[in-house]
Amino acid sequence: MQADTLTPADTPRDACETWTREAISAYQLGRLREQLDYVGEHSVYYRRLFAEHGFRAAQLTSLDDLRALPFTRKRDYVDSIGRVPPYGEFQAAAPADVRRIHFSSGTSGAPAPQYWTEADLDRWAGLYARYAHAQGVRPGDVYQCLFGYAWFVGGLGATAGYQKLGATCIPGGSADSERQIRSIFEYGVSVITATPSFVAHLAQTARSMGLDARESPVRHIMLGGETGASVPATRERLEAEWNAKCFDAYGSLEFQTIGQDCHAQSGPHLAEDFAYAEIVDDEGQPVADGTPGVLVLTHLDKQAGPLVRWWTGDVVVRDSSRCACGRTHARLPGGVRGRADDMLVIRGVNVFPSSVEQIVRGFEGLSSEYQIVLDPSVCDARTGFLTGFRLRVELEGAALGADVAERLAHEIREKLQVRATVDIVPAGSLPRSTHKSKRVVREGLDT
Repeated sequence: MQADTLTPADTPRDACETWTREAISAYQLGRLREQLDYVGEHSVYYRRLFAEHGFRAAQLTSLDDLRALPFTRKRDYVDSIGRVPPYGEFQAAAPADVRRIHFSSGTSGAPAPQYWTEADLDRWAGLYARYAHAQGVRPGDVYQCLFGYAWFVGGLGATAGYQKLGATCIPGGSADSERQIRSIFEYGVSVITATPSFVAHLAQTARSMGLDARESPVRHIMLGGETGASVPATRERLEAEWNAKCFDAYGSLEFQTIGQDCHAQSGPHLAEDFAYAEIVDDEGQPVADGTPGVLVLTHLDKQAGPLVRWWTGDVVVRDSSRCACGRTHARLPGGVRGRADDMLVIRGVNVFPSSVEQIVRGFEGLSSEYQIVLDPSVCDARTGFLTGFRLRVELEGAALGADVAERLAHEIREKLQVRATVDIVPAGSLPRSTHKSKRVVREGLDT
């Protein structure tokens, strides 16, 4: 059977992950032709878009031909719901065939829905199971999901995947921290999934209960929902606090699990049999491996709510070389480096929150929490451009001396070449989150 006719269902677990790069490209091209033909027929939005650009799926002769179509952005998706409520113009499956609806957080507007058919849900669970297997999870492990379940996309998807793998599943959710800790110790939980912030919080909770997370049975931690697991200092801190290996997981409402670490922990592997990935610059032109750019994704087999050239807004670096684990699907070393719209430009220097996190969480004596604050004190009065940023951090444990703020500011200037004003705040005063922590806050600014 040729690679361009293979489907994941035809192959045993992990087989497609070791295809040659040529086989991966051939498979993607074949799937794209079929997927775009389906999308053009069933999606009102893409049927109109294809007609406007004179595009037909049958004309796709190479992966590069996909660039004849424009990017699809969040605003396009949200606007389509207003035109055809409540499902919108992207929906490509009959409402009667939809088995699941989840919603975005709504942080930048009204929550937007996304949809799954039975086949989509099975695919979603299969990807989670495949990644968990790559991280060393096996039937017989006890898994506790610490992602939220209400409305949010993460909890149900992760639970379905670990259950499919054969693990015993405890759907804990993201509340009641002390009960989470008791469950972990009492039921021999060996695998947990959560945001980095919540995992750090649970280690503190265990200490307050007279327990040590390092003595828990947890040995595998899949981290998602926010950056951190691919930030070396964050990973090292959490692995030390739990005596467990941490694996980065990257996903979204629109594409579920996009990529996750294998046991080699060398960057999340993209699921290249599930989505075709492009990495582009600010002008939408492709960039070479090793060069930062925005990730753009196209579904290869989504039935409900399929997307073509979806602008994720996430800045990543791709490495298409074979991983030490033997897998050939491209990796994203460093995970998500930041959001294109969260990047700070300070006197011509590009700074992502993840770069600040690496310094803060590698600075001994500070808690895991921090906030980057943008206010008039760090803006040029005439132009409004940033001249630096304020950084709020908490001390943890014994005092480090009166010069801790000065030393941290010096390290930031040395490593990032920008100015930071460091404010030490009382322990426990920064907001904790069980979902996605907000690291950049704007105070007293118009935007």
